[in-house]
Amino acid sequence: MGQASSTVAVLSRRESNHSHRSKAKSTALISPMQAEEPSDFLSNDGEPDYISDLPDECLACIFQSLSSGDRKRCSLVCRRWLRIEGQSRHRLSLNAQSGLLPMVHALFSRFDAVTKLALKCDRRSASIGDEALEAISFRCRNLTRLKLRSCRDVTDAGMAAFANNCKGLKKLSCGSCTFGAKGMNAILDNCVALEELSVKRLRGITDGAAAEPIGPGLAASSLKTICLKELYNGQCFGPLIIGSKNLRTLKLFRCSGDWDKLLPVIADRVNSMIEIHLERLQVSDVGLAAISNCLDLEILHLVKTPECTNLGLVSVAESCKLLRKLHIDGWKANRIGDDGLIAVAKNCPRLQELVLIGVNPTKNSLEMLASNCQNLERLALCGSDTVGDAEISCIAAKCIALKKLCVKSCPISDHGMEALAGGCPNLVKVKVKKCRGVTYEGADRLKASRESLAVNLDSGEAEHQDASASDGGAQENGFEFPPVPSQISLPPIASSNTGRSTSFKSRLGLLSGRSLVACTLRRWSSGNSSRS
Repeated sequence: MGQASSTVAVLSRRESNHSHRSKAKSTALISPMQAEEPSDFLSNDGEPDYISDLPDECLACIFQSLSSGDRKRCSLVCRRWLRIEGQSRHRLSLNAQSGLLPMVHALFSRFDAVTKLALKCDRRSASIGDEALEAISFRCRNLTRLKLRSCRDVTDAGMAAFANNCKGLKKLSCGSCTFGAKGMNAILDNCVALEELSVKRLRGITDGAAAEPIGPGLAASSLKTICLKELYNGQCFGPLIIGSKNLRTLKLFRCSGDWDKLLPVIADRVNSMIEIHLERLQVSDVGLAAISNCLDLEILHLVKTPECTNLGLVSVAESCKLLRKLHIDGWKANRIGDDGLIAVAKNCPRLQELVLIGVNPTKNSLEMLASNCQNLERLALCGSDTVGDAEISCIAAKCIALKKLCVKSCPISDHGMEALAGGCPNLVKVKVKKCRGVTYEGADRLKASRESLAVNLDSGEAEHQDASASDGGAQENGFEFPPVPSQISLPPIASSNTGRSTSFKSRLGLLSGRSLVACTLRRWSSGNSSRS
């Protein structure tokens, strides 16, 4: 039911099922595992068993609407349900330890329609090797998505064998693997339909000047998204990025090297990009000036890039007039401020989403943003020393289209909340966190004045009984805060807070240790993507 090779078998099974159902109507069905029973196709309680008379396709649709656990339980009901559940499952996640190899044949005989596969191994365990990956690829020739996590025993040879068998692959994500450039190039040369590539901590790439370049390969013409994370040698992917003429999204996170040298070449050769993320990179205004050549750019994230200043942001704003979403984490470097934001206000009238962290805008830039960016719907101001009641009052008076507002660790008070009571007519959600000048009484007055407005207040002190009522609603819609850095030095890895209960986190709306991309407006965007 998912692979062309199994079509004939499925048709024959349907015919046998039809004859089985016709025969069963002349007998009684007490158990799905029995064939000769009393007549009239009755269930155990004497009622007609309509479920058993459903076509396989209808039963498969029902299974697809169930959770993974419910699907597993349904597969234990009878042999027919076991078969249909397996043939209708297109997504599968497996524990990719070395012991998986003997079970590959049986697993993929049952799940013969899988197109999306995740192979994840615990870091302390031995993972599958080349033989298992090749066997899986031989059984799943229609695979379109593959995720590899900590499969450290897979080598270049295993990736080459996989690429040769699964040439229809459209999305590859690999993290903490040890194969190298030859394996990656085999994917790029054989999987000509590849659209998304995500690589994190790929340890098999030779470091230094001897590093083998990756790409462009035959897949370069189809690639639309490239995401590189935590690579000491991420610039080995330079030929691939430069050769991907149809690239739409480029995300670079914590990849070492001087990207000011590569970004001008990329921007000169690839002019179709609409989304660029730069996080903790060695990049300056030179790189931003190169990005300004991407005239169709709509989404830009600058996160913890302290060498980027107002000058670079001005060059982007003056050229990229289609900008819709702008995220800036200034990391308290104070190198981006009013001048850059005023340039955005003057040149980017389509701006819908603005996130400023560790940036100190004043009333001057906020007023111009509010006046010129009439489509601004989502605004987050975090860790800004200059955002006080006057700035919130300006936002309330000018931001007519604003729907969602986040303010965190800013010197605002109840007076700012009072200004929101009569402004921003389209405002639906406000979240205030760690703003010690805002009291629960002020939040309650705002809620009382605008009953349709969801107000979420976390003062950073003990939980307030009355204020927690609105937190759940805001949490469900992903109205979250990014973390605010306290200084420029590299922050320590956040603890998992395993001792704190999930319900407690939900009530307080805490998201400790999450990154800007994970926390800020990820769900905002998904809720508004249809309008963007």
